[in-house]
Amino acid sequence: MKGLSIRLQKVKKHSWQGMMALICVLLILAAILYAFFYLQHDPTLTILDGRLQGMSFQHPLGTDQLGRDVLTRLLLGGQQTIGYSLLALIVALIIGIPFGLISGYKRGLVDRVFMRIADGFLAFPDTIVAIVLSGLLGPGIGNLVLAIVIVKWVSYARLVRSTVLSESQKDYILIARINGLSSSKIMRKHLLPHIVGHVLVLASLDLGKIILLISSLSYIGLGTQPPIPEWGAMLNDSRPYFQSKPELMIYPGLAIVVVVLLTNMLGDYLRDHFDVKKEVRQ
Repeated sequence: MKGLSIRLQKVKKHSWQGMMALICVLLILAAILYAFFYLQHDPTLTILDGRLQGMSFQHPLGTDQLGRDVLTRLLLGGQQTIGYSLLALIVALIIGIPFGLISGYKRGLVDRVFMRIADGFLAFPDTIVAIVLSGLLGPGIGNLVLAIVIVKWVSYARLVRSTVLSESQKDYILIARINGLSSSKIMRKHLLPHIVGHVLVLASLDLGKIILLISSLSYIGLGTQPPIPEWGAMLNDSRPYFQSKPELMIYPGLAIVVVVLLTNMLGDYLRDHFDVKKEVRQ
């Protein structure tokens, strides 16, 4: 009971942080969607006469080295960075969860083959593997997303597998087998609900890492290609102007930091939240 009390206090402490993080993320997404439907400036239109202008009513964050509106590019860059990060995460989940379920429940040859594949992927850091795959596939946001999916699906499959291995030994699964439920029904109705919390926690924490990875690889030219705006690419484009106009780098850099911190706060809250549920059940 003492351990449960401490855990409850921890969740109460983080609950307001989690709610604030969620509200901030929703506001950021709303601003990005607003920019998508109500563009006031063409983010790719070059106006050399208006380059490197300061803040004004027409350009709230000024213009960049090619006269493009910084605020518009920042918001549309968020669409690229956050949107493709979510896409990579969702595809990795779609691949990883079924693999983990089947491997953990069926075991045998399927499990052994999967574990050898997983060990091969986990032998190297995610970033290194993603860079190598992106280099082999060629520059472009589609190839970068594919590289991240190849890197990330294994971690979700391993998480699901370990949870299924633990749950499949419990009495309610044995009773379901005795009652003649098929393997697909057992996995769908009994095992899948038990992995949702674990997957949500890992996914929320992983989203920040994927955002950093996409931004980093776009910074070195392996992601979104010019003139399409993306936060990492915007950092690279504004690098030569850091001394004369540092805000061109500060804006996208700050956007990356804020979004990653918010996703980490959400992940911490979800982790504590689901840990409480687990201890209450026990």
